[in-house]
Amino acid sequence: VQLQAFGGGLVQAGGSLRLACAASGRTFRSYTMGWFRQAPGKEREFVAAIRWSGGSTYSADSVRGRFTISRDNAKNTVYLQMNSLKPEDTAVYYCAADCYGTRMECNYWGQGTLVTVSS
Repeated sequence: VQLQAFGGGLVQAGGSLRLACAASGRTFRSYTMGWFRQAPGKEREFVAAIRWSGGSTYSADSVRGRFTISRDNAKNTVYLQMNSLKPEDTAVYYCAADCYGTRMECNYWGQGTLVTVSS
């Protein structure tokens, strides 16, 4: 599985961005997909995940109510809609596939896309 993330950029606080992650491979629709982020000087952290059917989603407390994860299995794409962005959301965002477990370990990772939120 190859993953490529798009949609990062510079946005003012309070603004919105939508990230997309395009996946190759026929088994995409069977995977739990996730978004993670890594801010400068910090460890990578979980942001959100979505089961293969799209019926179950999970998100970190820090983004709940502001970020929404979704997927389109026909397009092999997973999205992260980010609203009410804050400067502390500034990070490189990564998408991942075949995620599992309570700690959301993932077997496949894409390159990151940088999101910068200015105050």
